[in-house]
Amino acid sequence: MNAEELRSLQAPLKERYREAPETALITLRAQGRIGEGVSCKIETGKALVVAGLHPAGGGSGQDACSGDMLLEALVACAGVTLNAVATALGIELRDASLHAEGDLDIRGTLGLSKEVPVGFRNIRLQFTLDTDASEDQLATLLRLTERYCVVYQTLAHPPALAVTRKRASGAPSNMTPDPSIEQTATGEPVAAAHVKREST
Repeated sequence: MNAEELRSLQAPLKERYREAPETALITLRAQGRIGEGVSCKIETGKALVVAGLHPAGGGSGQDACSGDMLLEALVACAGVTLNAVATALGIELRDASLHAEGDLDIRGTLGLSKEVPVGFRNIRLQFTLDTDASEDQLATLLRLTERYCVVYQTLAHPPALAVTRKRASGAPSNMTPDPSIEQTATGEPVAAAHVKREST
């Protein structure tokens, strides 16, 4: 896909969003169901992924790790955004690879220490680019990639996160915060992702 094809594809969408901004607001959803052992099956829309404990937390290593999936989502989103921005700017990328890694102390999620935060302490994203683009072009490319990457911006500027619950029998959902949810040392709810549960 070249820049003109990309503009042609997005032009009618941009025009619609300018005329009716409310149509640009979409809701993405994730669904899961507990599986065998200590696992959760996630329906991605393309394939069924079984997530389980990381080996450092007692997992077998055969299931996908939710932490890895978070980093994979960052790499996927950044890669797509990088490609789109490069196309729009007319920057030829012969090849590009992305690598993300994150540091976390497993004691936090195992509840071994209230002083240890739950979740990643640091996340690093590296781009390796094969291109003849100038340094100024590359600086613009990465700046715009960061700016328009949904997952990157979500991690950099966390949104409000709400957790609700409801009974499988169809009883009304409790829309107030659950006081039984464990709090971290900073007073924030322990949650790795917001999964909206819907009745089937």
